Amino acid sequence: MGREAYITGIGMSEVGVRLSRSPLKLTLDAIKEAIADAGLTLDQIDGVSTYPGKMQIFLGFSPVGVDEVIEVLWLKTRWHTGAAEATAQLGAIADAASAVKAGLARHVICFRTVYEAAAMARPEEYPPLQRTGGLSGNSQWTTPFGAYSAACWTAQYAMRHVKRYGMTREQLAQVALNDHANAALNPRALVKEPLTLDKYMASRMIASPLCLYDCDRFTDASTVVIVSAGDALDEVKSVPVRIAASAGSVERYSWDQAEWASAYPTGRDLWRNTDYGPKDVDTVQLYDGFAFQPITWLEGLGFCEAGEGHRFIEGGMRIARDGQLPMNTGGGQLGWGRLHGFGFAYEAVVQLRGEGGERQIPGDPKVAVATSGGGPMAAALLLARD
Repeated sequence: MGREAYITGIGMSEVGVRLSRSPLKLTLDAIKEAIADAGLTLDQIDGVSTYPGKMQIFLGFSPVGVDEVIEVLWLKTRWHTGAAEATAQLGAIADAASAVKAGLARHVICFRTVYEAAAMARPEEYPPLQRTGGLSGNSQWTTPFGAYSAACWTAQYAMRHVKRYGMTREQLAQVALNDHANAALNPRALVKEPLTLDKYMASRMIASPLCLYDCDRFTDASTVVIVSAGDALDEVKSVPVRIAASAGSVERYSWDQAEWASAYPTGRDLWRNTDYGPKDVDTVQLYDGFAFQPITWLEGLGFCEAGEGHRFIEGGMRIARDGQLPMNTGGGQLGWGRLHGFGFAYEAVVQLRGEGGERQIPGDPKVAVATSGGGPMAAALLLARD
């Protein structure tokens, strides 16, 4: 176990919309809960990792950096990282796993804090994304073509499935219906009741074929995962979950839209790093900033063939909590809230520990996949309870 990496603690702040509590305090709330969950003390933390780090030009999207956490908690770290130059959100956890495997740290706090709803309500405190007379960064490759939102380019991939593979809105709806049903059983989720197909079909369109219920909503929250070295497990009091494998990829924004999103190469690569395979997985927690994205992950990870994901989820039975492949059991981002990827690692640990309460899947789950992103960038974790 010495050269393995484990998730030993999970924590989450209040999840809400337009919260008054500051993003740093939400982050500290989640850290406190994760530390207690692992049975550690702050003196034992020697690493911190986040994605994408504090973004001064877009504080609602990412308002807290690694340096603030280290400073306010008086941490004595040997290793830390936090920047947008990573595969995707869960890449921060994969980086922490690499660090503890290399002996650079023993216990690493990994966090993702979002404050987009509150920032929109208080622009004087959290100014919106600043424009400087021109376009720069990734937006220069998308905005001139009308892709002002990720919904626009995600919809293009989804429409390809409509035109080439015959995906219907009723099939796509199963992602949102499943998320809402599971969120209704999750006391920390924003959504409190199931969604009906009639209500879904009647909602306004955002970018065809995506409707209102296919899109996550801005949320204020912080999620924390503690990654520990295998030879430090004697210091931990929780049930550890091993990071059995990880993978990630980034598609160049400056090229024309790729034929297949990054979920596909990332899903393929995940299995190259482990003896596990799709048939061994008990539950999947798949990124769903938009409802079409879990379909790409199901295909990319090999649970079905490319172009068959909408048929795999048709009717919703296969991905239900008591189905063949329970998916997004905490409600995903469509039901729980836009936790920006980290909520999927959190929920995977909850399920593998058997701590899901009303939403706990049956049996004795031992293997889970958690993903983030999936468009121009993607990251995936394979988690196992040994």
